[in-house]
Amino acid sequence: MATQSLSLTARALRLLSTREHSRVELERKLQRYEEEPGTLAKALDTLAAKDFINEERVVGSVLYRRAGKLGTARIKQELQAKGLAPEAVSEAVATLRETELERAREVWRKKFGTQPQDATERAKQMRFMAGRGFGGDTIHRVVSGGGNEGEC
Repeated sequence: MATQSLSLTARALRLLSTREHSRVELERKLQRYEEEPGTLAKALDTLAAKDFINEERVVGSVLYRRAGKLGTARIKQELQAKGLAPEAVSEAVATLRETELERAREVWRKKFGTQPQDATERAKQMRFMAGRGFGGDTIHRVVSGGGNEGEC
């Protein structure tokens, strides 16, 4: 039993060494290695008690890695898929909404840089931005070139 627990702990630490993982993610990834019921939960409890698993760091990591490329909706979906607490997700989304227009403009500028010349090009740009998870109002403002930096 002790060796299995160590094995699960070692596997969890290996995953955590590459990036922050939520408890739910670790459970999903390590469940197939659990031979005795309860050993995985015990190993994850130990790691959480030692602050190796930290929800706040997971949220910060996702925001740091993804906010420059993706819109609020897409990042919210990623955070929810990680099994994070709804309060943590809501707080992160509120922070992201404050900068959504600015971030959308930067993504659009890097990809396109010029206003669409016709309806086909406009639709292409709007689909790209929607695929990145930006809101409809934000996409419209960015693609049409309207709105000021402080608005949204």
